[in-house]
Amino acid sequence: MQLRPAVAVASALLGVSALLTGPAHAHSTAAATPSHAPLVIGHRGSPVSAPENTLASVDAAARLGITWVENDVQRTKDGALVVLHDTTLSRTTDVEQRYPNRSPWRVADFTLAEIERLDAGSWYGRRFAGQRVPTLGRYLDRVERNRQNLLMEVKAPELYPGIERRITSELRRRGWLDRPHVARRLVLQSFNAASLRTLHRLRPDLTLGFLGAPKTGELRSYAAYADQINPNHKSVTPSYLRAVHALRGPHGRALRLSAWTVDDVGTARSLARMGVDGIITNKPAEIRRALNDGARRLPGGAADSRARVPSAA
Repeated sequence: MQLRPAVAVASALLGVSALLTGPAHAHSTAAATPSHAPLVIGHRGSPVSAPENTLASVDAAARLGITWVENDVQRTKDGALVVLHDTTLSRTTDVEQRYPNRSPWRVADFTLAEIERLDAGSWYGRRFAGQRVPTLGRYLDRVERNRQNLLMEVKAPELYPGIERRITSELRRRGWLDRPHVARRLVLQSFNAASLRTLHRLRPDLTLGFLGAPKTGELRSYAAYADQINPNHKSVTPSYLRAVHALRGPHGRALRLSAWTVDDVGTARSLARMGVDGIITNKPAEIRRALNDGARRLPGGAADSRARVPSAA
Protein backbone atom coordinates (compact mmCIF):
# COMPACT_ATOMS: atom_id res chain seq x y z
CA MET A 1 0.00 0.00 0.00
CA GLN A 2 1.54 3.31 -1.04
CA LEU A 3 1.25 6.13 1.47
CA ARG A 4 1.37 9.71 0.24
CA PRO A 5 3.77 12.00 2.08
CA ALA A 6 2.12 12.87 5.37
CA VAL A 7 2.68 16.57 4.82
CA ALA A 8 0.19 16.25 2.00
CA VAL A 9 -2.12 14.07 4.05
CA ALA A 10 -2.00 16.13 7.21
CA SER A 11 -1.62 19.63 5.68
CA ALA A 12 -3.79 16.99 4.73
CA LEU A 13 -4.43 -0.54 15.10
CA LEU A 14 -5.09 -2.36 19.71
CA GLY A 15 -4.76 -4.98 22.61
CA VAL A 16 -5.59 -8.53 21.68
CA SER A 17 -8.48 -10.31 23.20
CA ALA A 18 -9.38 -13.82 22.27
CA LEU A 19 -10.04 -12.90 18.65
CA LEU A 20 -6.82 -13.62 16.73
CA THR A 21 -4.36 -14.55 19.37
CA GLY A 22 -2.13 -17.55 19.85
CA PRO A 23 -3.17 -21.17 19.97
CA ALA A 24 -3.89 -21.20 23.68
CA HIS A 25 -6.52 -18.48 23.35
CA ALA A 26 -9.57 -19.82 21.54
CA HIS A 27 -12.48 -17.51 20.81
CA SER A 28 -16.03 -17.60 19.60
CA THR A 29 -16.58 -17.81 15.87
CA ALA A 30 -19.37 -15.28 16.35
CA ALA A 31 -17.06 -12.68 17.88
CA ALA A 32 -17.18 -10.36 14.87
CA THR A 33 -20.72 -9.05 14.73
CA PRO A 34 -22.06 -5.68 13.60
CA SER A 35 -22.71 -4.75 17.26
CA HIS A 36 -18.96 -4.80 17.98
CA ALA A 37 -16.46 -2.23 16.76
CA PRO A 38 -13.62 -3.86 14.79
CA LEU A 39 -10.08 -3.68 16.08
CA VAL A 40 -8.32 -0.54 14.83
CA ILE A 41 -4.65 -0.87 13.87
CA GLY A 42 -2.31 2.06 13.31
CA HIS A 43 -0.85 1.67 9.82
CA ARG A 44 2.91 2.33 10.20
CA GLY A 45 2.14 3.90 13.58
CA SER A 46 0.15 7.11 13.28
CA PRO A 47 1.34 8.59 9.98
CA VAL A 48 -1.01 11.57 10.15
CA SER A 49 0.87 12.58 13.30
CA ALA A 50 4.51 11.73 12.52
CA PRO A 51 6.65 10.27 9.70
CA GLU A 52 5.59 6.69 8.96
CA ASN A 53 7.37 3.70 10.48
CA THR A 54 9.64 5.86 12.64
CA LEU A 55 9.89 5.69 16.41
CA ALA A 56 8.15 9.08 16.46
CA SER A 57 5.18 7.55 14.65
CA VAL A 58 4.82 4.63 17.03
CA ASP A 59 5.14 7.02 19.97
CA ALA A 60 2.44 9.25 18.49
CA ALA A 61 0.16 6.22 18.23
CA ALA A 62 0.86 5.39 21.87
CA ARG A 63 -0.07 8.91 22.97
CA LEU A 64 -3.37 8.49 21.12
CA GLY A 65 -4.07 5.25 22.96
CA ILE A 66 -3.44 3.05 19.90
CA THR A 67 -2.16 -0.24 21.24
CA TRP A 68 -1.82 -2.14 17.95
CA VAL A 69 0.60 -0.79 15.36
CA GLU A 70 1.65 -2.14 11.98
CA ASN A 71 5.14 -1.95 10.48
CA ASP A 72 7.20 -3.24 7.53
CA VAL A 73 10.51 -5.11 7.80
CA GLN A 74 13.30 -5.40 5.21
CA ARG A 75 16.97 -6.43 5.14
CA THR A 76 20.03 -4.29 4.43
CA LYS A 77 23.04 -5.20 2.30
CA ASP A 78 24.90 -6.44 5.37
CA GLY A 79 21.99 -8.45 6.76
CA ALA A 80 20.47 -6.07 9.31
CA LEU A 81 16.70 -5.75 9.65
CA VAL A 82 15.18 -2.28 9.29
CA VAL A 83 11.66 -0.89 9.48
CA LEU A 84 10.67 0.76 6.20
CA HIS A 85 7.77 0.40 3.80
CA ASP A 86 9.22 1.12 0.36
CA THR A 87 11.89 -1.14 -1.09
CA THR A 88 13.75 2.06 -1.98
CA LEU A 89 14.85 4.81 0.38
CA SER A 90 14.11 7.84 -1.75
CA ARG A 91 10.53 8.71 -0.74
CA THR A 92 10.97 8.93 3.01
CA THR A 93 14.65 9.81 3.53
CA ASP A 94 17.27 12.20 2.19
CA VAL A 95 19.18 9.40 0.47
CA GLU A 96 19.21 11.13 -2.93
CA GLN A 97 21.01 14.14 -1.43
CA ARG A 98 23.39 12.11 0.70
CA TYR A 99 24.17 9.42 -1.89
CA PRO A 100 23.32 11.05 -5.26
CA ASN A 101 25.12 8.50 -7.42
CA ARG A 102 23.50 5.34 -6.06
CA SER A 103 20.17 5.28 -7.86
CA PRO A 104 17.69 3.54 -7.54
CA TRP A 105 18.53 3.66 -3.80
CA ARG A 106 17.28 0.18 -2.91
CA VAL A 107 17.31 -0.80 0.75
CA ALA A 108 19.19 -3.97 -0.16
CA ASP A 109 22.05 -1.96 -1.70
CA PHE A 110 22.92 -0.05 1.48
CA THR A 111 24.58 -1.15 4.69
CA LEU A 112 22.99 -0.47 8.05
CA ALA A 113 25.66 2.13 8.84
CA GLU A 114 24.79 4.01 5.64
CA ILE A 115 21.06 3.85 6.29
CA GLU A 116 21.51 5.05 9.86
CA ARG A 117 23.06 8.27 8.51
CA LEU A 118 19.85 9.15 6.66
CA ASP A 119 17.28 11.69 7.83
CA ALA A 120 13.88 9.97 7.81
CA GLY A 121 11.88 12.85 9.25
CA SER A 122 12.56 16.14 7.46
CA TRP A 123 10.46 15.16 4.41
CA TYR A 124 7.46 15.14 6.74
CA GLY A 125 8.14 18.28 8.76
CA ARG A 126 10.99 20.31 10.20
CA ARG A 127 10.27 19.27 13.78
CA PHE A 128 10.96 15.65 12.82
CA ALA A 129 14.39 16.39 11.37
CA GLY A 130 16.88 13.80 12.51
CA GLN A 131 14.44 10.90 12.81
CA ARG A 132 16.16 7.72 11.62
CA VAL A 133 15.12 4.54 9.87
CA PRO A 134 14.85 2.26 12.92
CA THR A 135 16.31 -1.19 13.15
CA LEU A 136 13.79 -3.90 13.91
CA GLY A 137 15.43 -4.37 17.30
CA ARG A 138 15.01 -0.72 18.29
CA TYR A 139 11.45 -0.74 16.99
CA LEU A 140 10.57 -3.82 19.03
CA ASP A 141 12.07 -2.26 22.13
CA ARG A 142 10.02 0.91 21.63
CA VAL A 143 6.79 -0.99 21.06
CA GLU A 144 7.53 -2.95 24.22
CA ARG A 145 8.27 0.19 26.20
CA ASN A 146 4.99 1.69 24.99
CA ARG A 147 3.12 -1.50 25.97
CA GLN A 148 1.86 -1.80 22.43
CA ASN A 149 1.34 -4.84 20.21
CA LEU A 150 2.71 -5.49 16.76
CA LEU A 151 1.40 -6.44 13.35
CA MET A 152 4.59 -6.98 11.33
CA GLU A 153 4.65 -7.20 7.55
CA VAL A 154 7.48 -9.15 5.96
CA LYS A 155 8.01 -6.77 3.06
CA ALA A 156 8.93 -8.21 -0.35
CA PRO A 157 10.59 -11.35 1.08
CA GLU A 158 11.37 -12.52 -2.45
CA LEU A 159 14.09 -9.82 -2.45
CA TYR A 160 15.62 -11.13 0.76
CA PRO A 161 16.05 -14.93 0.70
CA GLY A 162 16.13 -16.35 4.20
CA ILE A 163 14.71 -13.25 5.86
CA GLU A 164 12.11 -15.33 7.74
CA ARG A 165 14.75 -17.09 9.83
CA ARG A 166 16.52 -13.79 10.46
CA ILE A 167 13.25 -12.22 11.65
CA THR A 168 12.40 -15.06 14.02
CA SER A 169 15.95 -14.91 15.39
CA GLU A 170 15.61 -11.18 16.13
CA LEU A 171 12.17 -11.65 17.66
CA ARG A 172 13.57 -14.34 19.94
CA ARG A 173 16.57 -12.21 20.90
CA ARG A 174 14.30 -9.32 21.88
CA GLY A 175 11.94 -11.50 23.92
CA TRP A 176 9.05 -11.46 21.45
CA LEU A 177 8.76 -15.22 20.99
CA ASP A 178 7.83 -16.11 24.54
CA ARG A 179 4.34 -17.40 25.19
CA PRO A 180 2.72 -14.07 26.22
CA HIS A 181 3.97 -12.24 23.13
CA VAL A 182 3.16 -15.02 20.67
CA ALA A 183 -0.25 -15.64 22.19
CA ARG A 184 -1.42 -12.05 22.60
CA ARG A 185 0.85 -9.41 21.14
CA LEU A 186 2.32 -10.42 17.78
CA VAL A 187 1.03 -11.15 14.27
CA LEU A 188 3.18 -11.52 11.14
CA GLN A 189 1.78 -11.02 7.65
CA SER A 190 2.89 -10.86 4.04
CA PHE A 191 1.66 -10.71 0.47
CA ASN A 192 3.98 -13.65 -0.19
CA ALA A 193 2.34 -17.00 0.59
CA ALA A 194 5.63 -18.92 0.35
CA SER A 195 7.13 -16.67 3.01
CA LEU A 196 4.20 -17.31 5.33
CA ARG A 197 4.54 -21.05 4.83
CA THR A 198 8.21 -20.76 5.77
CA LEU A 199 7.32 -18.84 8.92
CA HIS A 200 4.71 -21.45 9.79
CA ARG A 201 7.32 -24.20 9.48
CA LEU A 202 9.82 -22.27 11.59
CA ARG A 203 7.31 -21.33 14.29
CA PRO A 204 3.97 -23.15 14.03
CA ASP A 205 2.71 -21.21 17.08
CA LEU A 206 2.87 -17.82 15.32
CA THR A 207 -0.31 -16.07 14.23
CA LEU A 208 0.04 -15.30 10.51
CA GLY A 209 -1.97 -13.26 8.02
CA PHE A 210 -2.08 -13.34 4.23
CA LEU A 211 -2.30 -9.91 2.61
CA GLY A 212 -4.65 -10.10 -0.32
CA ALA A 213 -8.00 -11.50 -1.39
CA PRO A 214 -7.69 -15.10 -2.63
CA LYS A 215 -10.66 -16.50 -4.52
CA THR A 216 -13.17 -18.10 -2.20
CA GLY A 217 -12.44 -21.53 -3.69
CA GLU A 218 -8.77 -21.11 -2.73
CA LEU A 219 -9.26 -19.94 0.84
CA ARG A 220 -9.03 -23.43 2.33
CA SER A 221 -5.44 -23.82 1.11
CA TYR A 222 -4.45 -20.59 2.87
CA ALA A 223 -6.14 -21.76 6.07
CA ALA A 224 -3.47 -24.48 6.35
CA TYR A 225 -0.96 -21.86 7.59
CA ALA A 226 -2.71 -18.49 7.90
CA ASP A 227 -5.05 -17.34 10.66
CA GLN A 228 -6.07 -14.18 8.84
CA ILE A 229 -6.99 -13.02 5.33
CA ASN A 230 -6.31 -9.30 5.10
CA PRO A 231 -7.46 -7.71 1.83
CA ASN A 232 -7.73 -4.23 0.41
CA HIS A 233 -11.03 -2.90 1.71
CA LYS A 234 -12.36 -2.57 -1.84
CA SER A 235 -12.32 -6.38 -2.11
CA VAL A 236 -14.50 -6.97 0.94
CA THR A 237 -18.12 -7.99 0.41
CA PRO A 238 -20.54 -9.66 2.83
CA SER A 239 -20.31 -12.94 0.92
CA TYR A 240 -16.52 -12.88 0.88
CA LEU A 241 -16.42 -12.16 4.59
CA ARG A 242 -18.77 -15.08 5.28
CA ALA A 243 -16.52 -17.37 3.24
CA VAL A 244 -13.49 -16.32 5.29
CA HIS A 245 -15.25 -16.71 8.64
CA ALA A 246 -16.56 -20.15 7.65
CA LEU A 247 -13.05 -21.66 7.67
CA ARG A 248 -10.70 -22.52 10.53
CA GLY A 249 -7.01 -21.77 10.47
CA PRO A 250 -4.02 -23.80 11.65
CA HIS A 251 -4.78 -23.14 15.33
CA GLY A 252 -8.40 -24.27 15.11
CA ARG A 253 -9.90 -20.80 15.18
CA ALA A 254 -12.18 -19.24 12.58
CA LEU A 255 -10.26 -17.18 10.05
CA ARG A 256 -10.41 -13.43 10.61
CA LEU A 257 -10.34 -10.54 8.19
CA SER A 258 -8.89 -7.07 8.56
CA ALA A 259 -9.25 -4.55 5.75
CA TRP A 260 -6.70 -1.94 4.63
CA THR A 261 -6.17 0.99 4.26
CA VAL A 262 -9.33 2.68 5.52
CA ASP A 263 -9.17 6.40 6.25
CA ASP A 264 -12.77 7.32 5.47
CA VAL A 265 -15.27 7.19 8.35
CA GLY A 266 -18.17 6.14 6.12
CA THR A 267 -16.17 3.24 4.65
CA ALA A 268 -15.02 2.16 8.10
CA ARG A 269 -18.57 2.12 9.42
CA SER A 270 -19.78 0.18 6.40
CA LEU A 271 -17.09 -2.45 6.94
CA ALA A 272 -17.95 -2.60 10.64
CA ARG A 273 -21.61 -3.29 9.78
CA MET A 274 -20.45 -6.14 7.56
CA GLY A 275 -18.62 -7.61 10.54
CA VAL A 276 -14.93 -7.26 9.64
CA ASP A 277 -12.59 -8.09 12.50
CA GLY A 278 -10.10 -5.29 12.03
CA ILE A 279 -9.42 -2.07 10.17
CA ILE A 280 -5.94 -0.82 9.28
CA THR A 281 -5.81 2.93 8.99
CA ASN A 282 -3.51 5.94 8.73
CA LYS A 283 -5.98 7.79 11.02
CA PRO A 284 -6.34 5.35 13.91
CA ALA A 285 -7.65 7.77 16.53
CA GLU A 286 -10.29 9.23 14.21
CA ILE A 287 -11.46 5.86 12.90
CA ARG A 288 -11.55 4.30 16.38
CA ARG A 289 -13.63 7.16 17.72
CA ALA A 290 -16.09 6.92 14.82
CA LEU A 291 -16.47 3.15 15.15
CA ASN A 292 -16.95 3.26 18.91
CA ASP A 293 -19.54 6.02 18.56
CA GLY A 294 -21.33 3.97 15.92
CA ALA A 295 -21.21 0.77 17.97
CA ARG A 296 -22.82 2.48 20.95
CA ARG A 297 -25.84 3.24 18.80
CA LEU A 298 -26.31 -0.40 17.77
CA PRO A 299 -28.44 -2.96 19.66
CA GLY A 300 -26.40 -4.75 22.29
CA GLY A 301 -24.11 -1.82 23.06
CA ALA A 302 -20.51 -1.21 22.12
CA ALA A 303 -17.32 -3.22 22.21
CA ASP A 304 -14.29 -0.98 22.45
CA SER A 305 -12.10 -1.40 19.38
CA ARG A 306 -9.08 -1.66 21.66
CA ALA A 307 -10.32 -4.99 23.00
CA ARG A 308 -9.97 -6.97 19.82
CA VAL A 309 -7.20 -8.39 17.50
CA PRO A 310 -5.24 -7.32 14.31
CA SER A 311 -4.33 -7.63 10.61
CA ALA A 312 -2.89 -5.13 7.80
CA ALA A 313 -0.38 -4.06 5.04
